[in-house]
Amino acid sequence: MKKQILALSMAALMAAALTACSSKPAETAAPETTQAQTAEAAPETEGETAEASEEATGGAEAAGGTLVMATNAEFPPYEYYEDGDIVGIDVEIAKAIAAKLGMELQIEDMAFDAIIPAVTSGKADFGAAGMTVTEERQRSVEFTDTYANSNQVAIVKEDSDITGSDALAGKIIGVQLGTTGDALATEIKDATVERYNKGLEAVQSLTQGKIDAVVIDQATAEAFVKKTEGIKILEEKMSEEEYAIAIKKGNMELVEKMNEAIKELKEEGKIDEIVAKYMDAE
Repeated sequence: MKKQILALSMAALMAAALTACSSKPAETAAPETTQAQTAEAAPETEGETAEASEEATGGAEAAGGTLVMATNAEFPPYEYYEDGDIVGIDVEIAKAIAAKLGMELQIEDMAFDAIIPAVTSGKADFGAAGMTVTEERQRSVEFTDTYANSNQVAIVKEDSDITGSDALAGKIIGVQLGTTGDALATEIKDATVERYNKGLEAVQSLTQGKIDAVVIDQATAEAFVKKTEGIKILEEKMSEEEYAIAIKKGNMELVEKMNEAIKELKEEGKIDEIVAKYMDAE
């Protein structure tokens, strides 16, 4: 009988031990810990979810992020280097827009003809470099509302016999690669077009007698003429243009937000103030 009772007792103990082993995972502190961690992490998780959602719908448009601007800092007074920093009309307008959107601005300097590819590939959120709105460019990118107007003009040497655009026929014309000046010069009858990565290089070739004229934006032409002896701008305007910001095709959310910021900056007189600041400085 004692053996029978002992056997039953041992069986009960083993059953209890097996029950304890099988229920251990369910009885750990994990549920409490997980619940506490979830409660503590909830704000972060919600923030991350919102951030992920914003990234999915436009990336750079999310307030508090960084806007990457592609430009060519060889186009005074719109963008150029001063004491190692990129400054100019486009830069200040872009910074003002970024501030309106609650974002930081990051500037990437590159060749002018690399700007639109940088935007279309997503390497940059937008391009701003005294960029004229053209039908050809509109096939590749969206444009914001315009923020500045300009003209294309010709720079010649002071003693040049070139007096107007008609006299450019058959001449050697310098342009900055990929600009509207490049497109205009290409259409001039019998002209030889020399393309440069920088407008300044074209002007230097003009002063050295290597080319007959430079076709470029008027404000930029005025900046070069003020700093370079022996050259002048022809009175005739070769075209009228409007500048806008280039954004990746289909990203209408960013277009709309930038348009709203541009509208506010115009109404506040900020854009006129920026333009006047740099035009006066030149």
